[in-house]
Amino acid sequence: MSRDLKEWLNNTKEEIIEPELPICDPHHHFWDKRFEREFPKYQLDELIADITSGHNVRSTVFIEARSMYTADLPADERPLGEVDYVHGIAAASASGIYGPSRAAATIIGHANLNLGENVRPLLERLALASDKFKGIRHSVTWDPHPEVENTALHRREGQLVSKDFQAGAKVLSDMGMSFEAWLYFHQLPELVKFAKSVPDLKIILNHIGGLVMDGPYSDKKDEVINIWRDGIASVAECPNVVVKLGGIGMPRTGFNWHERDVPISSEELAEDIAPFFDYCIDNFGPERSMFESNFPVDKVSFSYPVLYNAFKRYSKGFSVSERAAMFHDNAVDVYKISI
Repeated sequence: MSRDLKEWLNNTKEEIIEPELPICDPHHHFWDKRFEREFPKYQLDELIADITSGHNVRSTVFIEARSMYTADLPADERPLGEVDYVHGIAAASASGIYGPSRAAATIIGHANLNLGENVRPLLERLALASDKFKGIRHSVTWDPHPEVENTALHRREGQLVSKDFQAGAKVLSDMGMSFEAWLYFHQLPELVKFAKSVPDLKIILNHIGGLVMDGPYSDKKDEVINIWRDGIASVAECPNVVVKLGGIGMPRTGFNWHERDVPISSEELAEDIAPFFDYCIDNFGPERSMFESNFPVDKVSFSYPVLYNAFKRYSKGFSVSERAAMFHDNAVDVYKISI
């Protein structure tokens, strides 16, 4: 059903909870057009509207989105365009004209780790393109069911456990950069092998480990959750991995919040996410967990004020220091933010 997203989200408005609590949002995107399909534009103006809607978002981290790639470069070099593009956005934000929040205080780009040792020159050029560039995301999402959405640039099975990919990751580690792990729940055992192969590489597991509970998995949710739980427990044993608490608004997660006539409230959202976030934090600990927005992707299910209200409601049982870590301090440390 086609509808105006902004108008729909405005049907659920809430007073901001704990508006002074410092936040670093460690996961959002910018784009105009993407993947040869039309998406709602999400650039600095749109991000600023969200992060200044009541919560105290002091800084954000841009995560690669294959936006503004340089068309006339060889394929593996095109991600340079995205880092250039976001560096300009970060500079605009840092001017202060848009307020005190610092958008894209860290930039996570893309480099093809399948290049192995040969990825080094590209990483060096990305670092020269922006002093805010601190790492990469190389999505490895793969699923045997063709109807499961796969937006990975390099669509192949088993990348994390290939020798070339791990050799590329070793270069990333040697250069002091980080790796964003975006994969699906049944690939978590591969992430364990990968994390152990590069023990000095900081790895950030995106979106609580890639739950997929729609499409071919819609009638297998219990089975999916059991596989996911085993995977999360194993990954958490790797000390170089941290987890992002979010990405749950994507339709593929199977919660179907995006289909409601009236958007979900933060109180109900906090209840729905609790079993999954509890399990992640029980395994990783608050010191290796961080709340993320994944906007604008998750915006199809709830607004920014509602999402962070839900995070605050959910986390009220944690200590002051644990909450500070998950909302702000962990992200600032992992992404080496200094503003």
